[in-house]
Formats: sequence, structure tokens, C-alpha cells
Amino acid sequence: MIKNNLLNIESLVGRLNLKQGFRVADLGCGAFGYFTFLLAKIVGKSGKVYAVDIIKDSLESIKKRAKIENLVQIETIWSDLEVVGGANIKASSLDSVLLINVLHQSEKKANILKECVRVLRPGGKILLVEWNEKDSPFILSSVHKVSKEEVKRLSSFLNIKIVEEFEAGEYHYGMLLSK
Repeated sequence: MIKNNLLNIESLVGRLNLKQGFRVADLGCGAFGYFTFLLAKIVGKSGKVYAVDIIKDSLESIKKRAKIENLVQIETIWSDLEVVGGANIKASSLDSVLLINVLHQSEKKANILKECVRVLRPGGKILLVEWNEKDSPFILSSVHKVSKEEVKRLSSFLNIKIVEEFEAGEYHYGMLLSK
């Protein structure tokens, strides 16, 4: 089982029912690519995993590890996810998108979700995980947290269907959304 001490990554990714050959993006992948590398193993060499982040050093770390592990299906992309169309991924081309602990970092949450919708094929899924209301030693304050209600409001505004809501760990909630 792969854990980063906060989330059960395998369990979360399992909700997407990914298969060999799928095309997915880990938006806001971070320096360690906890999800990126698991995704690469699931979709295999016939699939594609886009590791997207705004921090270039994070992308370099992922690129180096992918090369060492011969995971040619991983492609790193520098992007500001707050800019719709900025991810340089073809529209309607992905089976799934992961958005793990990203929304709370932005004032432009709707734009980030619009970018998710833009790159997803019809019926494609978004795995969204954010900090819950519980006090946590890992996040500044509740001011920065994104409530489930805000995600629901944005989803409704963007015509994104909520497929499932779930607890994603002691300090997180999750949602599976569909285009």
C-alpha cells in the first residue's frame, strides 16, 4: 500500500477504475509525484500520465525519477492551472484528472475546475481531494480551506456532475466528479 501518511493513494486512485492505455493528468502533482507514479504503473506504457505543476523544480524531480524508472508514459508540463487552456493538453483528450490538495491554494478555483473540464473527454472523471473542516497541523487556517459546499456550487455552475462524496482520510474529503 502506498501512503504519504495522510492519504491512502491506492484507495483514492482505485475510485477512478483506470485501465491500461488510459490518459490521465495529475494537476498540481508536486515534487514527489505520489499519484503520478502510481498512475503510470496502472495505465502502463500504452497510456499517458501528464504531471502538471507550476513549480519547475518539482517537475524536474518527477522527470528525473521517471527516466530512472523508465516510465516513458509520464510527461511533465509546466502550467499555471489558473489560466484556462494553459496546461497545453488537448481538449477532451483525458479519461481522468486528479486535483489533490490544489484548490485551497488558489483564488481562481473556478478557472482550475474549468481547465479540468476542458481536458476531460465526455464522461471523464475528476478525483478531487481537499482538506476537511477538522483542525490540522498541516494547513494554515480554515480561511484557506475549500468547503464541500463551495465545490458543489462551482460544480453546478460548470455543469460537472457529482458522482460520489467520501472521506479521504482524517483531514481530507474527496469527491468524484464527471464531465
